[in-house]
Amino acid sequence: MIPVPSDAASDSEASVYPPGDLAIWFFILAELLAFAVFFLAYAFARARHVELFNAMQAQVDRNAGAANTVLLISGSWCVARAVAAVTVAGDSQRGARWLAGGIFCGLGFLGVKGFEYAAKFGAGITLSTNTFWMFYLSLTFFHFMHVILGLVILAVLWVQTRAGHYGPGRADGLESGASYWHMVDLVWIVLFPLVYVMR
Repeated sequence: MIPVPSDAASDSEASVYPPGDLAIWFFILAELLAFAVFFLAYAFARARHVELFNAMQAQVDRNAGAANTVLLISGSWCVARAVAAVTVAGDSQRGARWLAGGIFCGLGFLGVKGFEYAAKFGAGITLSTNTFWMFYLSLTFFHFMHVILGLVILAVLWVQTRAGHYGPGRADGLESGASYWHMVDLVWIVLFPLVYVMR
């Protein structure tokens, strides 16, 4: 039997798919299932109240939704660069800077969404206003809470990455946290056109 060189073995370990711990993927799948049920309920409700949903969707701030889409996609790009900096280049400090960029984008998302909520609540809109606003507030707030959790995870990863906790071949925690953040981004990419754009 031909021995496998150590470099080849480490390359094999680095290319394990999916990245991160298996447990995070069960958690991500469960979260995606919850959002899928929410999206299906929204679609069925919209099919029954097309005129109401069209009229109410004209009142949502598409510019804010588009800005938040850009912020989350940018945040995911920063997080992906952080993982590459640590796992490929072995540069923890550069990885930490990219994570800080991802955190900044996530905080920007929360700020924009907070202004949206303030405007809606100031106009007297609540969960009980009508079916559309019930779904709008429930869906976006459910996602909002996931962004907060994602930011907590990124903050922990930032501290650990700065301390040199991760590196090539030993980045399961970093990859797991990054995978969760990408899931949050993916959900918004579906939620934005569904709630803000689709007619």
